[in-house]
Amino acid sequence: MQFHQLRYFVTVAETRHFTRAAEALHVTQPSLSQQIRALEHELGADLFLRARGNITLTDAGEALLPMARRILADADAARREVQELAELRRGHVRLGATPSLCTGLLPDVLRTYHQRYPGIQLLVQESGSHDLVRDLARGALDLALVVLPLPSPSPALTTEELLREDLVVVSAPNVPPPGDGRQVHIADLEHEQLIMFRHGYDLRDLTVAACRAEGFEPVFAVEGGEMDAVLGFARAGLGVAIVPSMVAQNAEPNLRVTPIAPPALHRTIALAHRTDVVLPHAAQEFRRTLLGLTTAAGVTEG
Repeated sequence: MQFHQLRYFVTVAETRHFTRAAEALHVTQPSLSQQIRALEHELGADLFLRARGNITLTDAGEALLPMARRILADADAARREVQELAELRRGHVRLGATPSLCTGLLPDVLRTYHQRYPGIQLLVQESGSHDLVRDLARGALDLALVVLPLPSPSPALTTEELLREDLVVVSAPNVPPPGDGRQVHIADLEHEQLIMFRHGYDLRDLTVAACRAEGFEPVFAVEGGEMDAVLGFARAGLGVAIVPSMVAQNAEPNLRVTPIAPPALHRTIALAHRTDVVLPHAAQEFRRTLLGLTTAAGVTEG
């Protein structure tokens, strides 16, 4: 039993005429009659009572007609579904990103992608690189923006470096500036109260490691915040914080931004996905959009 045979059968049943059915289907009448006979042979029953000028359904034909219509409708729906997915009119992208990238890099990329493919649903998960790597490995995400090096490198993941971003120090403009006011040495932070991210943030580990490399333990005025909270605490004068330069540039006013003196601090951002899984079409297009925007903008600092 083939789809075109069912379509021929339904058309004959609806027109009750082989010639008109053949014309509607744009096939010859002998070809139509041959396919109907082949279908009847396959089913082991006549589907039509054929009399001159009078075509009626047999009991077998009456039983098959609603099922044939349903099968053809389901096939058409499946065809439309696949075409919409292939043409990116429907679908979704499951994207993970660190909180700072959700604030800095991601909004412009999401806007551009949504303008190009408004029918694609964007599902964004905000988390630290460790959690994102885990969710990628178990198939809960299609793509993830992570900070290199990965907390737990895995041969099952492919990473593509996107940019190297400088880190800067932010503080309230109405308090004495850190360092000499023009730049901050990491050693200068020994005399500052730091606002620190919660555990799980890549920036927390990077900041603490940099301080320890200079021979001191950082002192926290407050810790445990997300990105927006850390910026708010710095704005309120509770202390200073080390944040990505893109985040600082996009932050609200009333924040002093001070560069870190050479050799400075930076982080490397990468796009990760599973090596053993072919990316869905919508995710492949998101990857192209992201790579195109970061390349076009020359977003490589440091």
